[in-house]
Amino acid sequence: MKNRTIVIVLMGYIIGIIVGLYFKISIVLFYGLLLIFYLTIKLMRKNKKAESKVKIKKLNIFSFKRYFRYVRIHFSKIMIIILIISSIISNSIILFKNKNYKSLYQKFSSKEELNIIAKIISNKEKREYSNKYLIKAKYNGNNVRLYLYTKEDLKYGDIISVIGKYEKPEVKRNYKGFNYQEYLKQLKIFGSIKSENISIKKKGKINDLFSLSNLVNLKIKENVKKVLDEGYSSIILGLVLGDTKGIDEDTKENFKNASMLHILAVSGMHISYLILGINLLFKKTLGKNLSNIMSIIFLICYMFITNFSISVTRAGIMGILMIFSKILHRKNDIITSLSISLLIILIYNPYLINNLGTKLTYLGTLGIVLENKFVLSVIKSIKIKNEKYKYFIRPKIQKYIDKIKEILSISISVQLYIFPILIYEYNIFTPYSLITNLFLSFLIGPIVIICFIFIVINTISYNCGKVFSKLIKILIQILIYISKIGKIPFSRIYFKTPSIISILIYFIVFFVIKFIYNLYSKKYINQTDRRLKNLLALVKIMIREQKNNKKINNLIKVFSIIFIIIIISINIIPKKLKIYFVDVGQGDSTFIVTPRNETILIDGGGSEFSDYDVGKNVLLPYVLDRGYTSIDYVIISHFDSDHVKGILTLMKEIKLKNIFISKQKEKNKNIEEFLKIVKEKNIKVSIVNRGQRINIEKNLYIDVLWPDENNINDINNDAIVCKLNYKNFSILFTGDIEKEAEKKIINLYKNKSYLLKTDILKVPHHGSRTSSTEEFLNLVKPQVALIGVQKKNKYGHPNKEVLERLKKINCKIYRTDLNGEIEIKTNGNKINIKKFIKDN
Repeated sequence: MKNRTIVIVLMGYIIGIIVGLYFKISIVLFYGLLLIFYLTIKLMRKNKKAESKVKIKKLNIFSFKRYFRYVRIHFSKIMIIILIISSIISNSIILFKNKNYKSLYQKFSSKEELNIIAKIISNKEKREYSNKYLIKAKYNGNNVRLYLYTKEDLKYGDIISVIGKYEKPEVKRNYKGFNYQEYLKQLKIFGSIKSENISIKKKGKINDLFSLSNLVNLKIKENVKKVLDEGYSSIILGLVLGDTKGIDEDTKENFKNASMLHILAVSGMHISYLILGINLLFKKTLGKNLSNIMSIIFLICYMFITNFSISVTRAGIMGILMIFSKILHRKNDIITSLSISLLIILIYNPYLINNLGTKLTYLGTLGIVLENKFVLSVIKSIKIKNEKYKYFIRPKIQKYIDKIKEILSISISVQLYIFPILIYEYNIFTPYSLITNLFLSFLIGPIVIICFIFIVINTISYNCGKVFSKLIKILIQILIYISKIGKIPFSRIYFKTPSIISILIYFIVFFVIKFIYNLYSKKYINQTDRRLKNLLALVKIMIREQKNNKKINNLIKVFSIIFIIIIISINIIPKKLKIYFVDVGQGDSTFIVTPRNETILIDGGGSEFSDYDVGKNVLLPYVLDRGYTSIDYVIISHFDSDHVKGILTLMKEIKLKNIFISKQKEKNKNIEEFLKIVKEKNIKVSIVNRGQRINIEKNLYIDVLWPDENNINDINNDAIVCKLNYKNFSILFTGDIEKEAEKKIINLYKNKSYLLKTDILKVPHHGSRTSSTEEFLNLVKPQVALIGVQKKNKYGHPNKEVLERLKKINCKIYRTDLNGEIEIKTNGNKINIKKFIKDN
């Protein structure tokens, strides 16, 4: 093994960060316990050795000591000391940063208004109601970065005085949900401030490299947008600068579904072409060494222009190290270069270890470096046995086949390492990804080169850029057509979110398979390989011998019977009923898992006035994170957007086996879209009325209590009111009914109040003042109330009078705006309720 000290430093640095981030403890304590354990084992072994001097040693195949010596060959004491020191340093840094973030959050939140002097360090980003900027300020001796939301028109570099209200970034609000606070830590941002009380102290001037690079960046974008439409310009800026902000969501989704999103992140390929272009321009005039120095200067400038994005920084640092190795006449070690670039990024900001771009960029590159030879050897070992086909393969054709094999091996090498991460983050597998990447491997190189040339020509001459733009449009259109492969049937296969243990098992299995394949495919083997092959052969013989051993066979039978009994018991013995009241913002959604693992979804959240897709961004990931790729029963209380839009998304993406709705007399666009998807997907839909019962499983059923056949003919008041019953437990779901419907329900059930009485009430209409009348609450008599409502919503939900009425009947209140997701577990008698967010 090569002496790669920097790799050991990186390993230790990553270990320290992980311990600090996820366990929130000092790694020194861990090393202290490890040292005590090591000394204890050593002492025990010393005593054992003294006792067993005369004993004959037996061959122990499964000896830890036997295999640990192979570890000792690669890891010397010096390496272990380096690893420990680097891990202690990074662990101390992350613990300090965690403490600093917590302290600043408290200081900011405790003030009614923030009054700061700040510098604008980003360009204006237009929002629906305001402009968004990134600002940098000095606060209590700390450099802090905040998002500023204002209607003021400001420029990069402006020094401003800001007085405004601070908003702390949100933590995750649902199980495995998006954690905005952790995401902003990756950007070194402490939150946001809203203000209209802004005065400009000093206008921005081009007085540093960042201002100059920002000006160049803006000029490039401005020039490109002059000659190309938004659709084309946004993609070319993504290809060349890695800036994907202007690309519309549909195009991004197509690129994602076709596994093409990576081409919009600047990679080593882009850097290679940049270095090649600079060498072609300057090599003859400046000479080899000066052209290499020029390449380094250009790469640094390129990193500034692209604002040091992770992919650009990684590729840029590796490119600079490669050029330095040429200048110094030394062989470039890719693993060392990769480690140096990642170490620099993590020293700059250790929270970037959680960044998806970091994971995909480095794992993908590592996959190529470590696995390309192995994958290529496997592909090349696949031979055509049929003589008929062999006859048609001429030498020229064979060259193309070999080239395709090389490209496939690179694509597969990348996918082997990033596949589990993509499944964990996106839950999607694209079967056609190898086909799209095969096309891209031939096309993307020339396209990137032409795009770079176009940027240069367009900056020099508008007219030349205009002429050149026709070719650019054709090339971009080709990429758009390839991306549409994601719309072909079965182009997306959804997976439930794997656990970290599953991902570890995946990599262990892969490395074991690779190890065994390499061991048996080597032409020339060394002494260690021969020992390992003999060891595997010995294990096989031992297993074969044990097959005839009656005791072993009987033991296997006993264990098999016990295993089968355990599996049957797990499936037969009822688990608890689990009810998850999901935080979908200003809306309702309840996901239920029954004791027999059936799934029920009641409403799905959504928004009438926003483009934000709750189904795509919250509900679908939530269901997959919970471990389900289909839902057995879906109840849509009514067709208001805040109850049904999330379900409309689910209907397009995963299997919904049974959907229950009430008779709809009032039509709207949600109903029209629902009927269209039902027809396309052939989904079973049942219309339910008062008095019907939906049997789910033993002791668990849903009674439909409303609407009556004589509906009120109002979308809210015609909402399904249903009661889920499990043994002695019940929960009442009320949609958005208002006092008109409540009066009719009271009249229907006043003599049968036991049908309405419940343990938990899903409060009608998000706690609106038009619902939850005193008479209704006195009849229902809930112990617990659930309110689905958005934080600081414009409707003023929940209404203060409603809250007072609930308190009056001694009802415990849980709200998604304060508590996030609310989890309820019951065995049919006892009820256990957990809030996802415990501190408000």
